[in-house]
Amino acid sequence: MCGIVGYVGQGDASRVVVDGLRRLEYRGYDSAGLATVSDGRLAIRRRPGKIGELSDLIEREPAMGSIGLGHTRWATHGAPTELNAHPHVDCGGTLAVVHNGIIENYLSLKQSLVEAGHVFRSDTDTEVIAHLLESQLALSGDLLGALRTCLRSLRGAYALGIIAARDPHRLLVAKHGAGSVVVGLGADGAYVASDIPAILPHTRDVLILADGDVAVVTRRGVEVTTVAGAPVDRPFSHITWNAADAQKGGYPHFMLKEIHEQPQAVGDTFGPRLNGDRVTMPDLGLSHEQIRGLRRVVMVACGTSYNAGLAGRFMLEEMAGVPTEVDISSEFRYRSLVLGPETLVVAISQSGETADTLGAARAAATHGSPVLAITNVVGSALSREASATLYTHAGPEIGVASTKTFTSTATACYLLALALGRERDHLTAIDCRKRIDDLREVPRLISAAIALNPGVADLARQLAKYEHFLYLGRGVNHAVALEGALKLKELSYIHAEGYAGGEMKHGPIALIDPRVPVLAVVPRDASYDRTLGNVEEVKARGGRVVALGHEGDTDLASRADHVLLAPAAPVLLSPVVSVIPLQLLAYHVALVRGCNVDQPRNLAKSVTVE
Repeated sequence: MCGIVGYVGQGDASRVVVDGLRRLEYRGYDSAGLATVSDGRLAIRRRPGKIGELSDLIEREPAMGSIGLGHTRWATHGAPTELNAHPHVDCGGTLAVVHNGIIENYLSLKQSLVEAGHVFRSDTDTEVIAHLLESQLALSGDLLGALRTCLRSLRGAYALGIIAARDPHRLLVAKHGAGSVVVGLGADGAYVASDIPAILPHTRDVLILADGDVAVVTRRGVEVTTVAGAPVDRPFSHITWNAADAQKGGYPHFMLKEIHEQPQAVGDTFGPRLNGDRVTMPDLGLSHEQIRGLRRVVMVACGTSYNAGLAGRFMLEEMAGVPTEVDISSEFRYRSLVLGPETLVVAISQSGETADTLGAARAAATHGSPVLAITNVVGSALSREASATLYTHAGPEIGVASTKTFTSTATACYLLALALGRERDHLTAIDCRKRIDDLREVPRLISAAIALNPGVADLARQLAKYEHFLYLGRGVNHAVALEGALKLKELSYIHAEGYAGGEMKHGPIALIDPRVPVLAVVPRDASYDRTLGNVEEVKARGGRVVALGHEGDTDLASRADHVLLAPAAPVLLSPVVSVIPLQLLAYHVALVRGCNVDQPRNLAKSVTVE
């Protein structure tokens, strides 16, 4: 969840590192720091709070050097203080360590180190790594060898960066189960980061480390080995989006920019896979016999990806004719699983680094199920764990509250359902062609949904005073209700809950009063009359209704207090369109309430630890 940036080259390391950390602010953090090496001395600068605090400190107290390592921390062990901020150093102040992840056995390691005379300054689990390295370095004098020995003592998850005063031309990196680590080579040196946007201004060719990798990075290149020292060949990947794609582009916030990017994100997701009236998916990784032999699909995901999977369930069951379940990754992985080769497990994670979804994918593989990843990041951990990967091609998503994730993932699910349905003869060629034509219209419909709601900011000003909301939806649009509620609570800190419309009488109706607005998703589909009945029930009890309906629906407008509009869309694709006004509403309510839209409190973009 934290950010790591490293640099070794010919330039000013502190400038490169701080700039990279700024590009990772979306990941969520509560303190920041960096270390540099110059003239055989280690300089450490750390501050709680935002990167601006660190930058101001460096202006007053420069940290010189052409090798540096920086970190933004999201507190797990110890409060967000200067002493707990990374980098952490050894007793002698000669080496610096940054760390993403959790060291599960740090208490026992710390006790042994204290008994050996080491003095700890922080409450973090990370500091034990610095002291372990110090101990091993005293024995061998070899930093790389000391690191390999140290790694054998650690239990848990880690992405590590290490620099040492006595070794001013090498930056060491190691990874095991704690988010991504990328290495890039540019004209002025080499770069290390926990996410690609940090280094895009310098290079678009990156090497992505796998679990168990140890890398030595110099300004001329990178060597990757196992912990045991065996050479590993890791290819470089070329990133197709550039640094400008990861900037705001004139929008006041990344989230608003990414809402407006959704027509392109959806189009880029399906575009390469449509060939006339056929879906072409060579990356599916399943044989004809496997596809026809499938008896069940289980989708595992968290947060917004989970909500998109709920919409995908309807797509798979209707178009592919295969029973489909959707499970929360953190629950799935710890159950007594009933799986096998006839169950396809679809693991969904925008970053491809979500710890619980990675664990779910591994659990499924051990039970003999094929695992298909849906992710946005080429070379991510999930793509390496899975049997095959379906990439969403949505470009960078910087805003912590995901938007493109929902629409591009639901689009990927639709493509998967089309491909499986055609292969299983559940869809005829004519059916498939019609569904493809429907899909090609979606980018235009998303743009229309944005244009249809110019008054959403005014509505947000009226709604921002409330502290509780209910969201209702039926059928495939139950997923939209859940996602709308999630966006509101993430961004504005308003308590919001999403329910299936038919469940309202089974408890939530007790909450209805004028202080609890109800947002009902009411498209003109087979559930229209029943959902309209929910609206009437709310109004009969004095509740306030915000309805999301189709343009021109006068019946709905006459019953609701406020109306958000979406263009009519085919039922299975309606979530991709209907979610847009709810994203905009959550965005504007958060603005009215003075919330940090791109970096909501307590949240991080990628949850890389349990």
